[in-house]
Amino acid sequence: GVIEEALAVEGRTAKEMLLAAQEQARGGNPGASAPKARLGPYAVPFSRQVLTLLRRKVLLTLRNPGAIGTQIAMPAVMGVVLGAVFQGIGNHAFGIAQLQFIFILLTMLSLQSLPLMPLLIEERVFMKLETSERLYQEGAYILTTLCVTVPLSLLGATIQTLIIYGFAQLPLDYLPIILGWTLLLFFLFDALFQCVAAAAPDGEQAMTMATPFLVIFMLFNGLVVTRATAPFFLRWIFEISPTSYALQSIVLMMADDADSNGKLLVAGMGYKHGENLKGIIVIACMTAVLRLLQVLALKYLNKVQK
Repeated sequence: GVIEEALAVEGRTAKEMLLAAQEQARGGNPGASAPKARLGPYAVPFSRQVLTLLRRKVLLTLRNPGAIGTQIAMPAVMGVVLGAVFQGIGNHAFGIAQLQFIFILLTMLSLQSLPLMPLLIEERVFMKLETSERLYQEGAYILTTLCVTVPLSLLGATIQTLIIYGFAQLPLDYLPIILGWTLLLFFLFDALFQCVAAAAPDGEQAMTMATPFLVIFMLFNGLVVTRATAPFFLRWIFEISPTSYALQSIVLMMADDADSNGKLLVAGMGYKHGENLKGIIVIACMTAVLRLLQVLALKYLNKVQK
């Protein structure tokens, strides 16, 4: 019958319909301007997706003073508090107090992005809804976060470090090394927390997943657990512990100006000279791997149930 005959006729594909619509827009004139036919699943190219998301992210951030305060004002306040605790510590001879100061400084900067995980998970829910409709790609969302959220947190971390350093009254010669390693740790742990926020179903599970990494890296740093006191089957952790490399570089630098007691103290920590480049490479590679895992988690985990 008529229905069977109509069903037997093969219709045009989606690609053919898009090209036909473009040709219709040109009105049969090949030289006329018309929107380029997008044959992929997304209506606009990746660069346009990033620019649009970036504009929206900036506007939403500016309309939310609380977010800016969390990432900049709170670190500054914590910097004043910790700075007051360690005020004038640079005027004393190198010893346990200076080691504790460096450890606390690195720990606080490593945890800079931890409070942002619930916010990242909330944003991820909206992102999954929008990407499920093919409005943009997951990579565009991540780039937007790297361009807005990360710089704000980085600024807060830098302000906090400088405030604490000013209170401590350490020599200015130490500042580039200390600031450099603290910011390297910030980038690594920021990538870790964002990766966990991308994979965890909710904020509670995100904290549970992040805690083991924090505990391991904070313990195996040469101060709490040294190479000599660690079990032999766990000593390999020092090779990938970012806090160990950072603490090692800073402590060895400060020990060069220490007296005999300070040098003896550092000698018992098992630190090695000449591993700065190795530490930087390890941290950079771990950061890159975590960012890749973040992309994969955002793309394949926690899919929207329709």
